[in-house]
This record gives sequence, structure tokens and C-alpha cells, in this order.
Amino acid sequence: MNAQRTDPFRWTFADESSPKAPHVASMTWRDGLFVHWPVDPDDLRPHVPGQLTLETRDGHAWVSVLPFVLTNVGLRGTPSITRLAFAELNVRTYVRYRGDPGLFFFSIDVGNPLVAATVGRTTRLPVYRARMRVGATEANHVTFESERRETEATGGAPARFAATYRPDGEVFTAEPDTLVHWLTARRRFYAPNADSVLAGEIAHDPWPLQPAAVTIHENAMLEANGLPAPIGDPIVHYADELSMTGSIPRRIEP
Repeated sequence: MNAQRTDPFRWTFADESSPKAPHVASMTWRDGLFVHWPVDPDDLRPHVPGQLTLETRDGHAWVSVLPFVLTNVGLRGTPSITRLAFAELNVRTYVRYRGDPGLFFFSIDVGNPLVAATVGRTTRLPVYRARMRVGATEANHVTFESERRETEATGGAPARFAATYRPDGEVFTAEPDTLVHWLTARRRFYAPNADSVLAGEIAHDPWPLQPAAVTIHENAMLEANGLPAPIGDPIVHYADELSMTGSIPRRIEP
């Protein structure tokens, strides 16, 4: 996806028509992992709101789990003393709305209670508080552990994830029209309800992806979201550090 800068607070995308909202927030992604599983589209489609079209690639729908850390989070132009840092864990799939590609989030677990409460109140995103620990081993592995505190949201089902991972190859940029590009180059999310669809965007340079060596010790995130089991092995990539901006979520009338 080719991003074009039109003014200091706005980004537009050549292949996405609307909305293009001002980007008022900035942040830095660190120590992130992309884990993508193929799933049966017929099994996943009932879990995606009817306003959205579930996208498939190579005959599969895809569910992704992303553990990462955000640092220097805040309004653009504000001093560093006001900025936040926290860990996050996303579960998402790939959709279109009115022909525009984007993401649908099944859950967003956040390691900062204040952020979780604020985002949960001001957007339709499924944001939950979680206990998270992120560290590093002597072998330069990232260790990431998350356990959701609000288990009543999943009917008491555990929402836990634990993995160790590290980069295992050279940095590359995903080529257009490849599966890796399709899985990673999404910069818009959609959050529908009965009356409208909320859309938000991020903007950044292409992902600095690397092959990853990953050991997943526990992953109850698909089950906790009521999602179908994968039908194949995951595709995994590491992304070290990337600065980005974010828009104010915008309501799109049906």
C-alpha cells in the first residue's frame, strides 16, 4: 500500500478511497511478531459482522495474532514526559468495506489499564485489560506473556498467550501481490455496529520484516474469541522498530 503525505496531519492511500482522517497521534512499534494462521472461511465468516466482506487468499481466510510493544505513545507534538509505553496483543482478520481493504479486530489486549479503559470508552474496539510481561533472554529472544483480566468477556474462557521469539534472517520489505504483503500491509480497521461503521487508520513506512524463530508456549486467544481452529501451520515474521501515526476514528454512515 503506497502512502502519500499531503500535509503534516493527514495521510492518504492510493488504493483506499475513504475516510482519510487527520492523524493526531504518534507512537513507535517495537519487538513485534506477526503470527498468521489459515482458517476455513466458511467457519470464520459467522464471526465477522455482516457489513464487512471477509477476504480470502489462496483459498483461506486468515487470523493473525500480534504481540508487540508501543512506546512514545501520545498526541503529536506533545513532550516526551506525557508519552506512554505499554504492551499489546491483537487478534484480527482481513476484510473489506465498500471495496476498501482493512482489518477487523476480534480482541485487543492492552497492558495498561488506563489505556484499555480510555480506548474502550471512546471507540467500538474490543479492548481488554491484561497482565503482560515482556523481556529478553540471554540469547536475544523476546519473551512475551499475556493473561486477560476480564475473563467474563469470554464466558470465563482463559485468554492467555506466551511465546519467545527472535529475528532469524535479513530485513526485507514485502513485495506487492505477495501473501506476506497482503497479510501485513493493512493500515485501516473497521468496527461496525447496527447504525454505522467506525474506521481508523495508521500510517508508516513499509514494515522492516525478518524471518522469525518462534516458540509459542501457550495460545488460547483463538479459543477465547470463539474462533475456529487453524487448518495449517502459521506464517511468522518479526518486526523490530517502526514509527507510525494514527488517526481519530471516524464514523462512516451506511
